[in-house]
Amino acid sequence: MENIFSIQSEQDFLDAALKTFRYQYENIEIYRKFVDYLKINPDEVSELTKIPFLPIEMFKNHQIVDKNGSADLYFQSSGTTQMNLSKHFIADENIYQESIYKSFEQFIGKPEDFIFLGLLPSYLEKQNSSLIYMVDYLMKKSAKPENGYFLYNHSDLFELLNTLKDKKVILFGVSFALLDFLDYCDSNAQTFAFSDTLTIIETGGMKGRKEEMTKDELLTILQEGFKTDKIYSEYSMTELLSQAYSLGENVYQCPNWMRILVRNAEDPFNYEKEGRTGAINIIDLANIHSCAFIATQDLGKTLPEGKFQVLGRIDHSDIRGCSLLVS
Repeated sequence: MENIFSIQSEQDFLDAALKTFRYQYENIEIYRKFVDYLKINPDEVSELTKIPFLPIEMFKNHQIVDKNGSADLYFQSSGTTQMNLSKHFIADENIYQESIYKSFEQFIGKPEDFIFLGLLPSYLEKQNSSLIYMVDYLMKKSAKPENGYFLYNHSDLFELLNTLKDKKVILFGVSFALLDFLDYCDSNAQTFAFSDTLTIIETGGMKGRKEEMTKDELLTILQEGFKTDKIYSEYSMTELLSQAYSLGENVYQCPNWMRILVRNAEDPFNYEKEGRTGAINIIDLANIHSCAFIATQDLGKTLPEGKFQVLGRIDHSDIRGCSLLVS
C-alpha cells in the first residue's frame, strides 16, 4: 500500500481509499462478509459514498484484523463492567505512532516543543486505552521531565501548573475531570493567571459523573474557568488510529488521511448535504490492518473546507467514553 501520510489532494485520498477498500475486502474476513451480505461488487465501487461502512458495533463481537499479520496489541473501549466492550486489534503500532505524531504536528505543533500533562483518571484506571497510549507516546517524544499524569490530586496539578507559567504546556483532560479540577480551584479560591503558554485539550467523556450539558456549554465553562479564549478538543475512538482536532468552537479538522461523511440516520446509503445533521461515517486510512471505513453512532454535520462538528449520539446507542456530550 502507498504511504497514506503523503496524501496531499482529494484525488490522492480517493485513490488511496479505493485501494484500501479493495485490500480490506480481500484480507479482512469480517469486512468481506459484510460487503458480500450487502451484495456489493467491489469492482463497481469508484467513489467514497459507494464504499460500505462497517457498523462500529462489529468491534464488540469480532476480531477485525488483517489475515496477513498478527495482533498482540489491542485497545479496548471504556464503559461499565456490564457492557460488551469493543476491542481494536493492532497489527502495526508504528502506523498508530506516526498517525499520532503527524496529526498533532499538523494542528498543534511539534510534540518536542511541549510539556504534556494528563488529567485522565477514568482512562488511567482501565487497561488497554488508546487515549493513554497516545498521550504516553507524545510524552515520550517530548521527553520533558515535567511530563506526567494526575488522577484526583488536584492540588498537585495546580501547584505544578503554577511553576510552568512560562513554558508551553498541553493539558489533556477528560471532560468531567477538567470540571472537577475547576471546582477544586473555585472552592479553594485558587485562580489562574496563565498566558497563551497553557493549552487545554479536552477529550470528551462525562461518563455519568456530571449533569449532562451541551459541548458548547462545556467549552464556555472551561474557557471561563481556565481564563482562555480557546479550549481545544480531540476526537477519536478505540476503533480508530487517527485523531481529529478542534482548535476552538467545537469545529474539528481531519488530518490528510482521514475524512468524515455524514449519512442519513435512517438510510445508511444516503448522505446528507453540508450543514445538515446525520450520523457520522469515518474513513481512517491508518486503519489499514483492521477496517478503515466505520459507521459510528455519533451525530454530526460537515462544514466547509472539510471541517465538521460532533453533535451528540444517536438515540438508544451505547454510551461510549469518548463522546457523552450532547447538543
